[in-house]
Amino acid sequence: MTINRRLLMLATASAIALAGLVLPAAAQDATLLTSTAPDRNAKLEEAAKAEGSLMLYTSIAQKDVDPLVRPFEEKYGIKVTVWRASGGDVLQRVVQEQKAGRATVDLIHISAPEMEALQREGIFQKIVSPHFAELLPGAVPAHSAWVSTLLSVWVQGYNTDLITKDELPKTYEDLLDPKWKGKLGYEFENIDWFSTIVETMGEEKGLEYFRNLVRTNGLSIRKGHSLLNNLVVAGEVPLGLTIYNYMPVQAKNDGAPIDWFALEPAVARSNGAGVVKTAPHPNAAALFTEFMLTDGQAILVGLNYVPTSTKVKSPLEGVEIKIADPADKLDNAKKWQPLYDRIVVRGNPD
Repeated sequence: MTINRRLLMLATASAIALAGLVLPAAAQDATLLTSTAPDRNAKLEEAAKAEGSLMLYTSIAQKDVDPLVRPFEEKYGIKVTVWRASGGDVLQRVVQEQKAGRATVDLIHISAPEMEALQREGIFQKIVSPHFAELLPGAVPAHSAWVSTLLSVWVQGYNTDLITKDELPKTYEDLLDPKWKGKLGYEFENIDWFSTIVETMGEEKGLEYFRNLVRTNGLSIRKGHSLLNNLVVAGEVPLGLTIYNYMPVQAKNDGAPIDWFALEPAVARSNGAGVVKTAPHPNAAALFTEFMLTDGQAILVGLNYVPTSTKVKSPLEGVEIKIADPADKLDNAKKWQPLYDRIVVRGNPD
């Protein structure tokens, strides 16, 4: 089952779960979360410290949990309890808890498609922050129910024993050169990359581009970004089109024959943070979100993530980045999924 189909099924289940749900008193008072008063931050910190703790559900890598959480705990004296799983598992657990009427989680931090699916079912309460203005375009959805804190950017990785830097394509159109026939790898689930590039080019032109790419040079479809990265290192796939930005960097630092470049615009999928309506500790959750958008941005860069704040130097500084719109992907799943399956996955351009 594709991610879009799974998200739509789970979102429908959450709509049923939320019917008639009564919010606790603490969650109903959201004035500090949406306040723009000059003393808002001071009052938010005071209220968060009074709550004393928060529960975070996240899909961030296990090794990165402590480096992110511990500085917050040390700065504010607020205990953060973390439950970590895949974005889909987090979404499913939230739906089950809402159905059971349990107010357990305060803050959710997972990838944008799952965040948007939860938002549409009324899981989150709106938040406002003075730091929203410092973020990249597209980092704050119009509804302000959640905010992007980091980006996973798809870049192109290549085997340096097989391809020299001066041979690299400079544009997407350069990939149509027959010299790339049989050399291009693609990760199975990257429908966001496909649809965003198509929309950037213009739908008719973009679809024809991918048809020509498949027709001329073909795509070697692999399941798993780590696998694709490793196949580039091994030389089985000379050029990987959709590899998360930090993967070739880490492999190169370990001495592997791999490097990366970015065709522009580089497409990114964001991870977002959202305060739950039924949160027992909404102020602590909002304060942690503020931390993620300020002090946490430099920490995320140190963990090889791409920040959403323009105030922090990005490892992809100078690269034009376009954040995939999760709302568009949910709204138009019935359009994009068949096109993607036929052209990219099955390699049938006609």
